[in-house]
Parts: sequence; structure tokens; C-alpha cells
Amino acid sequence: MTTPLPTSRTEPDGSAVIRVLSYNIRSMRDDTEALARVIRACAPDLVLVQEAPRFFRWRKKLARLAAASGQVILSGGATASGPALLSSLRATVEHAQDVLLPLTPGLHRRGFATAVVRFGRARLGVLSCHLSLQKDERYEQGGMLLDRLAALGTPYAIAGGDLNERPGGRTFKRLATELQDCWTVAPWGGEYTSTPVEPHQRIDALFATEGIQVLGCGVPLGLPGITEPDLRAATDHLPVLAALRVPAV
Repeated sequence: MTTPLPTSRTEPDGSAVIRVLSYNIRSMRDDTEALARVIRACAPDLVLVQEAPRFFRWRKKLARLAAASGQVILSGGATASGPALLSSLRATVEHAQDVLLPLTPGLHRRGFATAVVRFGRARLGVLSCHLSLQKDERYEQGGMLLDRLAALGTPYAIAGGDLNERPGGRTFKRLATELQDCWTVAPWGGEYTSTPVEPHQRIDALFATEGIQVLGCGVPLGLPGITEPDLRAATDHLPVLAALRVPAV
């Protein structure tokens, strides 16, 4: 069984231990009950969603998933062209913003879901992304991600999502040079995120700015309440879960 990650808590010095989940949910086209069970079992404070519903009654679908998994909606969905942010009631939201990226003719429109949140005295910028399948556009979007994360104006920040690229790719390397690649810093659980039936590549990741302590990060295989049938049925990606300690400000 996977060693448990630290639970969410506030430390005596005011720092916050939080659990962050990044998950491509494939527009909720699969088993949404299994999806909600996986999210609930991870007990996240923040959920960085990719491929949230974007079309007919998308808000209602995302709200139903949030309620079923013990979360509330912060931002995103169709208004960010797919990325979204959910949170537990532990988070205090300062503001949230959806960002649409420049459209390349013939390619899918991309965007970021962003927010600034507080956990007690810990203040944190958050960004969920789903980068392009086209390598040059993806590299440009990686730079936009770094710029947008800095523009949130917070002392600490995290970003995560479906990068559509493995760690050896130049966009992944660009992000990992500027930010902490949480899996590399403190590997925990499983590494590969695609596909659930035959995991063989890491194309989903969580990143953190310097000063955030990564306590563990990886695919929550063997976590109590999570079963392989649910992971296979929920969507076509495996989730990435991290425990982070964010300093007080």
C-alpha cells in the first residue's frame, strides 16, 4: 500500500500543509461516479482540472462533479477553454480569473484557469493548464504560463496540468528549470499518468515555486479508497496528487 501523504493542516508557525490534485477528466465522458470517488479519496484542498465540460450545460455538469467530490468551483470550464479549479471549503478565495490564450488557426483554443487563495496565513497563486499538442505552440504557452504565474503577484504559486509532453521535452524542461517539478523533488506513488490501462509516460505534472516544500507527489496508486477499476473507469489519464507546505506570509 502506498505510504500516506501528510494530511492537510495548519502548522504552529502559520504555514499550511495542503493537498493538491491535478486531473484530466476528459469532459466527464466516462464514469463520473468513479471520478468523484477518486477525487474524494485524495482529500484535496485544490483540484486543478483539465478538459472540464465546455459545451451544453457545462456549468451544471462541473457543479455536479464538485458537489459529488466535496469541492466548490473557483474558476474555469468553458470560459478557460477546458482548465478549471476546484477547492475545498478550507480555501479562502481572493480572486479568480480565466485566461484565453492566442488562437492558432486550425488548432484547439487553449486557456488557463487561475486564482489566488489563502489557507490561513499562507497565500498562494494557482494555475491549471492543458498545453497544445503542437510543439512550437506548446513551447510558447509554457512561457505564457510562467509569465501568468508571476503576474498573480503572490509570494508562492503552483501550476499543474496536462502538458502533452514528457519530461525530456523542451517545454517540460522549460517549466522544470523555472519551477520545482514536484515528482522529481519528492517522488511518491506512481510516476506515469497515461494511460490508466497501460501507464507508460508522464505527461501530467505539478510544479511549485521556490520556498514551497514538496512533501510528496505522484499518482495515488494504492491510496485507501482508490481502486484500479475506478482509476481506469474515471477518465483516460491518471491523477497527480501532491502534499505541499506553503509558508505563512
